[in-house]
Amino acid sequence: MELKLEAEKFESYQDAFVEEITKTIMVKLVEGGVEGRQMRELTASIAFSVASIIDDTAHITADGESVKPYLTFRSGSDELVHCGENSYMHESVYDLLKRLFEG
Repeated sequence: MELKLEAEKFESYQDAFVEEITKTIMVKLVEGGVEGRQMRELTASIAFSVASIIDDTAHITADGESVKPYLTFRSGSDELVHCGENSYMHESVYDLLKRLFEG
């Protein structure tokens, strides 16, 4: 596979990814009986936390070694699209939530 630096395409993919994560969290909370303000607050907190971990804000170690996630998206058959740095999904979580909840 070829690693391609395409910041605009990456941002579009990243936005779709964080939206899918957030909607999945919302659905599972509702299925669990959580609604209203509590559902919105938990969705925000969980989505932000998950996005932050993917964005490399957590200190992750495996086998005694520090490891850092680096998000890429597979596009087409042999391209891995990246932005040249860590992802930054956590920055868009609250704007996305505002759009989803205030519609």
